[in-house]
Amino acid sequence: MLLIREVFHCKPGKVRPMIEKFLAMGKLGEQAGQGKSRVLTDFCGDRYWTIISEYEVPSMQAFEDMMAGKGMTEEMGKEFERIMEGYHELVEHGHREIYRIEG
Repeated sequence: MLLIREVFHCKPGKVRPMIEKFLAMGKLGEQAGQGKSRVLTDFCGDRYWTIISEYEVPSMQAFEDMMAGKGMTEEMGKEFERIMEGYHELVEHGHREIYRIEG
């Protein structure tokens, strides 16, 4: 099992709109059979205005399938695009972390 963490450092004042996007995306992903995700925000840390979307996948192939939109209908794909429209305006930068769950 792998833990995937999408880490974004938002522009000041832009965390709430990004949270809303990730929560909506999580619901859409669940409908597509991609599993449940969690959204985390920083309480303290290296940088302010950090948001993390975290989910588990059984394998890298499952992750690649998810990133390719497997399980999503055309309508869901359009909704996904609508949800994420303009997200670049909310973010300074980000990165992905992938961890193997050992126990």
